[in-house]
Amino acid sequence: MIKTLLKYVKEYKKVAIITPILVLLEVVLEIMIPLVMAELIDQGIDGGSMPDIVKYGIELLIFAILALAFGVAAGRTASVASAGFARNLRGAMYDHVQEFSFANIDKFSTASIVTRLTTDVSNVQMAFQMCTRIATRAPGMLIFALIAAFRIDAELSLVYVGILPVLGIGLFILMKIVYPIFNRVFKIYDKLNNVVQENLYGIRVVKSFNRQEHEIEKFQKTSGELYKDFSKAEKTMAFNMPLMQLCMYASMLLIAWLGARAIVASGNNAALGLSTGELISLITYAMQILVSLMMISMIFVMFTMARASGERIAEILNEESTLHDPENPVFEVADGSVDFEGVHFRYGKSNNKDVLNDINLHIESGQTVGIIGATGSAKSSLVQLIPRLYDVQEGVVKVGGIDVKNYHVESLRNQVAVVLQKNTLFSGTIAENLRWGNENATDEELRHACKLACADEFVESFDDGYDTYIEQGGSNVSGGQKQRTAVARALINEPLMILADEPTGNLDSRSSEAVIDAFITAKKKLEATTLMVTHDSLSASYCDRVILMRDGIVCSELVNKGNRRVFFNELMEVLRKLNGGE
Repeated sequence: MIKTLLKYVKEYKKVAIITPILVLLEVVLEIMIPLVMAELIDQGIDGGSMPDIVKYGIELLIFAILALAFGVAAGRTASVASAGFARNLRGAMYDHVQEFSFANIDKFSTASIVTRLTTDVSNVQMAFQMCTRIATRAPGMLIFALIAAFRIDAELSLVYVGILPVLGIGLFILMKIVYPIFNRVFKIYDKLNNVVQENLYGIRVVKSFNRQEHEIEKFQKTSGELYKDFSKAEKTMAFNMPLMQLCMYASMLLIAWLGARAIVASGNNAALGLSTGELISLITYAMQILVSLMMISMIFVMFTMARASGERIAEILNEESTLHDPENPVFEVADGSVDFEGVHFRYGKSNNKDVLNDINLHIESGQTVGIIGATGSAKSSLVQLIPRLYDVQEGVVKVGGIDVKNYHVESLRNQVAVVLQKNTLFSGTIAENLRWGNENATDEELRHACKLACADEFVESFDDGYDTYIEQGGSNVSGGQKQRTAVARALINEPLMILADEPTGNLDSRSSEAVIDAFITAKKKLEATTLMVTHDSLSASYCDRVILMRDGIVCSELVNKGNRRVFFNELMEVLRKLNGGE
């Protein structure tokens, strides 16, 4: 996990390395201050020497200023390194998710991915900053302070040696208890984000059914679970402070008592035992050692949280896409013909039941084919195999006479436009949304695509026309307007194939006719193969062929012989028989 994460330090490696060096220089200077202070007390104050007071006073001032400067510099470099590291992590995760197949995306909920991109990365960022600064400062201060203390009085310094195991064992026990709780907390974060996301996405439905109280209860339940686990973790970690205080007060009292006895025994003569200045230095080192131990305990807490977050981030980064380009991919799609040869498909490796079972189909280039079936008949699954949104388990799917697995994925998808029932419009102008189909499309091409999709009328009715801003999800346009914009977006690239999944499902009769006309026009102008998944018999009657599916198999097929009305009646009769004569 650590190895995976550290790969993304990248260009911030230099400042990440400089930070510990600056911290160590700061620590050395802070260690020198008590030694100089001891000399100031013993030679200057107790010795009554003003020159020594001035001399050691100036040294103290210089050391303090330098320590402060190195501390400020270390703080700046640590901030830059940690912020850059977090940016790289988020960017890498986001880029990696874009490469996922639908099978990969199905493994992670949207809320979980959002939590990993935000909360988890923030935890790792904080841990990285502590690692480069505090995790260097605390052990460094501990080691140097112990060395300095042993140089002054080895016997008294054994007090620290006795305290360290007590504190270490206590911290280990606390971390052992707390880690599983933090690991569970982040999963609850995923659940909480999912509740919020679902509520906001469907807020109109919530209000329409007066289910606000139900949603509040659901949120409070999840929030309560988060509170319960987090408070349990915090209560456990609360023992950290009393443990630290116990160790601190015990060591201070022992050093003060034993040091006072040593001073009395030596007559305040450093040569014979211990002086006042050296005792003050030992007490100062005691404070530095114990503060270092407290910092280490804080690091352990942060690292415990960061460990759980880091493993979740690494899970995303190490996830391999189930779709890969072949070694020598095909970049050109010859035509829009489609062949299914003995195709079997199921979702997920653990699912043993086929969603599609032994599908054999041939669709000629330029044909308009309707796919009809009840909900759960795997109509959408069938068309999703064509642009390799999923891969088949058995059999072959061919486009233009070539197995889709042999194509360069991006090249294949550039020739396959998709129109969904629930299309997503992204925040931005209408023109920007249309250019998703072709980022280099001219204004004239935009207008032409909108005309084909019967979207030009409503677009030009807006004050800003094609520069009209679309809110997130297209919330400021109607369902029909959203759908026609999506159709225009699909047609603008002049694809060889159009996959339309319930394209008229949310439209009124006028808009439905407009969308169907758009597909007919596309067929004539572009000679594009069109596959239309639909429940609408009227829409299907415009197709050259209609494939009827049930439970993942092709159970019937009808061919349009040229008379749409007759074809419509034939289609209705077949559907009636298919549904048990209802």
